[in-house]
Amino acid sequence: MRIAIPDDYQDLVHTLGCYALLDAHEVIRYREPAADLADFARRLQAAEVIVPIRERSRFPRELLERLPNLKAISQTGRSTRHIDLDACTERGIVVMAGTHASPIAPAEMTWALILASRRHVPTELERMKRGEWPCTLSHRLAGSTLGIFGLGLIGTLVARVGAAFGMSVLVLGQENSAQRAREAGYEVAADKAELFSRADVLCVLLRMTDATRGMVTRRDLARMKPTALLVNTARADLIEEGALVDALRAGRPGFAAVDVYEREPVIAANHPLLALPNVLCTHHVAWAEHDTFELYFGEAFENFLAFAAGAARSIVNPAALLRRA
Repeated sequence: MRIAIPDDYQDLVHTLGCYALLDAHEVIRYREPAADLADFARRLQAAEVIVPIRERSRFPRELLERLPNLKAISQTGRSTRHIDLDACTERGIVVMAGTHASPIAPAEMTWALILASRRHVPTELERMKRGEWPCTLSHRLAGSTLGIFGLGLIGTLVARVGAAFGMSVLVLGQENSAQRAREAGYEVAADKAELFSRADVLCVLLRMTDATRGMVTRRDLARMKPTALLVNTARADLIEEGALVDALRAGRPGFAAVDVYEREPVIAANHPLLALPNVLCTHHVAWAEHDTFELYFGEAFENFLAFAAGAARSIVNPAALLRRA
């Protein structure tokens, strides 16, 4: 079968051990994002199966209607929010999703961003390369307060490291989060006002749902200390659109480190956060490390092989099979 893998930004999928699973099939990979929907449709025109890389590209009805040969989408990871499932079902396109999700990679990246930002590593690294003297002073983690907004799997790992650094951990979330926090010996914030006003480092680690969209508001950010750091490795839409840029310009919080954006990928440095000197930005790569790639792609390729053998599994839209019958 003809398989398309779009958005292989790192140009690494073909180096994975699990890639050998596709040896009997025709595979084409694209590294650069498509210029527009028409370009994307042209690239995928001949594909019978698409293996998307997480949510790097969207698959709306307008695109799916231009892909007459498409039989299946085998998603890496569990999320299918970026795929129009109704349109897929109507066209008999079977969508399969992963079941695995590792909290380790995003938790590690969260701490990489915290340490790099608090110690001004990117700034001082570049100054040293230019032969210039240092120009910053760091903010100590020990004795400061680590705020965790959402103590799920990732938040739990992040909190443990903060405690190991000697930070006081302050948690806000649903009752399950509060219970886990108390059991671990962490403080539980009474509300957002307490969390945002007390945290020296605040990690937004909520799961993205309709209920949490825009949950972090301009008013919340305005409560933060001018020395505080806000870290978002979860989803950009958890924060009210435009609020973080305005808050950073106003100086509360004083710093931010982000790995997620409202519209991705960010091309040609076209995002207002990149113009701010008090922000550290990365390309939504918190999840992207070798072990996770092997895990996600291995499952996606195995799901595809099951589909090709007539024994489809992990199907998100089973009604599509009826359309194909």
